[in-house]
Amino acid sequence: MAKVGTDAGQRRVVYVCQACGYESPKWLGRCPNCDGWNTLVEETLAPASRSGGARARPAASGRAAAATPITEVALGDEPRVPVEIGEVDRVLGGGLVPGSLVLLGGDPGVGKSTLALALAHRIAGTRTVLYVSGEESARQTKMRAARLGVDAPRLLVLAETDLAQMIAQIDAQQPALVVVDSIQTMYRSDLPGAPGSVGQIRECTGDLLRVAKTEGGPAILIVGHVTKDGAIAGPRVLEHMVDTVLYFEGERHHAYRVLRATKNRFGSTNEIGVFAMSGGGLVPVPDPSALFLAERPADASGSAVVCAVEGTRSILLEVQALVARTPFGMPRRTASGVDYNRVLLLLAVLEKRAGLHLGACDVYVSVAGGVRVDEPAVDLGIACAVASSHRDRPVEAQTAVVGEVGLGGEVRAVSQIERRVAEAAKLGFRRVVVPRANLAGLNEGFGIDLVGVQRIGEALDLLLA
Repeated sequence: MAKVGTDAGQRRVVYVCQACGYESPKWLGRCPNCDGWNTLVEETLAPASRSGGARARPAASGRAAAATPITEVALGDEPRVPVEIGEVDRVLGGGLVPGSLVLLGGDPGVGKSTLALALAHRIAGTRTVLYVSGEESARQTKMRAARLGVDAPRLLVLAETDLAQMIAQIDAQQPALVVVDSIQTMYRSDLPGAPGSVGQIRECTGDLLRVAKTEGGPAILIVGHVTKDGAIAGPRVLEHMVDTVLYFEGERHHAYRVLRATKNRFGSTNEIGVFAMSGGGLVPVPDPSALFLAERPADASGSAVVCAVEGTRSILLEVQALVARTPFGMPRRTASGVDYNRVLLLLAVLEKRAGLHLGACDVYVSVAGGVRVDEPAVDLGIACAVASSHRDRPVEAQTAVVGEVGLGGEVRAVSQIERRVAEAAKLGFRRVVVPRANLAGLNEGFGIDLVGVQRIGEALDLLLA
């Protein structure tokens, strides 16, 4: 093993956790900071300077930075570059901000490169865009662009993994947007370690951040791979360095994809964008509720329609459940699209408060369309779908369900109830079951029957009568 030291001219070897960035002088099987197993990788630091410290400090620029009172800081409107893809502009808060650094992550095959190329094509209609591909040759990128109908003359393609060469092209072309696909393939020749290592990812992202933040710098979109746990590969500091973190979600075998922002310095993190994957690429879905409910079976037990809110958008979704007697001693519970632990909690409430005997039954819960929803307002819909399958009685097809279920079996009020009811009325639903506490804040102008419930048993008796 390489010698560990701190003398001048001597390289120092440390082991850095890929999950949290913890540094250790020796390899450990388990990170003591985040408790992750086999997450420490070897990284060789630059030679120590004689002034002290193993890491070389950047030289001073020659001019002192002056502190400014916050009351004297000029505040102007951030100019945005509209992407002209409605679902992307919605998530970004109106478009890309010049000089911003955006990180796009997602599972392999979900469509990250397809989305990045479509975004570059739209902006290249009026501005210069540099698409840097570290995973494909320029010919391969052209083949994919031809399949997607991308032919903007201002879209420049560069097949390069050397960061210095890429920055030289940025300085020469002065693009409005730079797409880096992917950050795990980029490397700095003056740093040890292979591309994709912790040190390379951190330093390459830092250099791109400095390029973006220079006066008149371009917006930079970097594509990042994710680990098997769903987190973006590389040091956790990567998400702290960028301005916006976007996750492209969806099962690769499903047609629908969801673009979600988990961090956004220039807008809300509550918005989502919905896309459908087709042979010609990604197609924005402006009305996802109608799409998700298009194939809902008629008069089938174990199905309930819920209304979820993501930012300013209300979406009607179908929750499906299947309850069957288990042939084994231990019943099985499976959840797709909803939180598994939340499903277990609701099953316990149904057993204790509603008298459903589910201890000897397998229970499977899924959100149709491959969408994931986490808000508690869908609790009542999940409970109704499970009870409907258990009793083999369908929920009325033109009824939507909204409400949070507490441990005592009470149905609690939810936020933005007007927006949820309005979405159900727009799609032709005749009745919406809501928490009784929400009825006081609703008017009768929706042209729909509003029914308030207070207990889980009351809701089941109403819906499964």
